[in-house]
Amino acid sequence: MGGRAEPLSPLTRWYIYAIHGYFCEVMFTATWAFVAERDWKFQGVTSVWALFIYGTSSLVLERMYLWLRGRCPLLSRCLCYTLWIYLWEFATGLLLRRFDACPWDYSHFRYHLMGLVTLEYALFWFLGSLVLEKLVIGNTLRLRLEGPGPTAAPAGRFAPRKDA
Repeated sequence: MGGRAEPLSPLTRWYIYAIHGYFCEVMFTATWAFVAERDWKFQGVTSVWALFIYGTSSLVLERMYLWLRGRCPLLSRCLCYTLWIYLWEFATGLLLRRFDACPWDYSHFRYHLMGLVTLEYALFWFLGSLVLEKLVIGNTLRLRLEGPGPTAAPAGRFAPRKDA
């Protein structure tokens, strides 16, 4: 039909990963509020910063996946991903905190580090990284955009018709 199918650009993949992370965070916070407080409104919350955080982190996780996939088993990869997620969450949280812009605070959790990360979320990050590898990264890397096809003949000019 058209030209050669090309893989998605890094910017397009970043966008897909950012939207996925943003959506998951809204769903997670809505579910968490329901479980913890029986909040039937299911209102999830996040910050615009989450788009940049999830998009960039997921591109790094994509690179890790491509490098690790033939070298170690799935559960080991997910452990590596989880460690990266904690490092990234801590680093971005620390940077945002310097500008009074960090949207999360885990200080009320028992096992937190400076309120920026908490071990209570380890299982969620581990399972999230599994979903990310198997459903999101794997499928995003398989997506292709078809290049431009044959050039269409230019459309004729519109000219008003003179009525008799």
